[in-house]
Amino acid sequence: MSDSTTAILMAGIPASSYSLYHRIRFIVGDPTALIAVPGESGMETTLILRDIEMARARQHARVDRVHCPADFAPKGGLSGDRETATAQSVAEFLARAGITTITSDRTLPFIYAHILAEQGIDVKCDLQLGVRERRAKDDQEVAWLAEAQATTEQLMRRTLEWIASADVDATGQLIVGGELLTSERVQTQIDIWVLEAGCDHPGSIVAGGPQAADCHHHGSGPLRTGEPVIVDIFPRVKATRYNGDCTRTVVHGQISERVQRMHTAVQAAKKAAIDATREGVTGESVHDATSAAMHEHGFPMGLPSEDDPDTHCAMTHGTGHGVGLEVHEPPLLDRGGPELVVGDCLTIEPGLYSRAVGGVRLEDMVIVRENGCDNLNCLPETLDWKT
Repeated sequence: MSDSTTAILMAGIPASSYSLYHRIRFIVGDPTALIAVPGESGMETTLILRDIEMARARQHARVDRVHCPADFAPKGGLSGDRETATAQSVAEFLARAGITTITSDRTLPFIYAHILAEQGIDVKCDLQLGVRERRAKDDQEVAWLAEAQATTEQLMRRTLEWIASADVDATGQLIVGGELLTSERVQTQIDIWVLEAGCDHPGSIVAGGPQAADCHHHGSGPLRTGEPVIVDIFPRVKATRYNGDCTRTVVHGQISERVQRMHTAVQAAKKAAIDATREGVTGESVHDATSAAMHEHGFPMGLPSEDDPDTHCAMTHGTGHGVGLEVHEPPLLDRGGPELVVGDCLTIEPGLYSRAVGGVRLEDMVIVRENGCDNLNCLPETLDWKT
């Protein structure tokens, strides 16, 4: 900091405020504020949170000191509302310390800005605060991400093999245990497996045939033999709150020449993007490598127009995105994507989509290093998963 009257404030509920949780590595479901002020040995951190959480915070939170709002009550007393009281105590703490300006991140609840402004404290926003720190994953985070991705791959393998081993009825629909195998049935089974693995998730993608022409269609209805089925699973490990993210495509029965050609191009694009990923290159340049591979295999990039035939087949999205405490976070591997930094965790997930055929997508998760990247995946890329 440039002078003694400037501090950093991050506030919210760590259970849902990911930048705050990332900074303190402590989960609590009540309003919490982290204040960093200049000291003799650098920035000194104070955590203000509910009194019954103080002992646990002193043991586990990555901070120098822990207090509750009552320790910094203003003359008029604290509100009976916990969030208001926490904001009031932050204002009182800063006033006692002679702080006249604070810098916060983009997630600061407005109540803090409002109460600080009433106390004459200037609030500035650093748009990259919390973002840049979360991008450069440390060794602990990488281990947690690798654990999450290993679990994701186990779930993915079970799912793909289950679909591939189904029986077929007279109309080409898949049957397991005498009942139709639908997208919803597979999604429910994945939900069960996710919970058994100590994870939660917002719901998986199991989209078969033409439905998968929409890359984010979650899928519905019966699955059919001979049609590609995109399976995208992205669970969060409850113990660490870090996410995995993996996509594979499975075809039950005969694989058509058209689907095989799409798959070959997607494999080549994924390899090209991974080979291009390293510190200092931009997310846009990684996406350019994907695009070049797609064009080399005869497939365009971009959304289809209304005039395009259903057989039109193209990649309609960016190459990937950051992963960490959220399954989608900066940076993007797409047009305008920023320079990559060591520790970025990224998905590499090219895909091809046609309204006539459906889609083929493959997705790995990598960690950016100085001269390349570490791939956290070891799952095969095949379309045939019958055991």
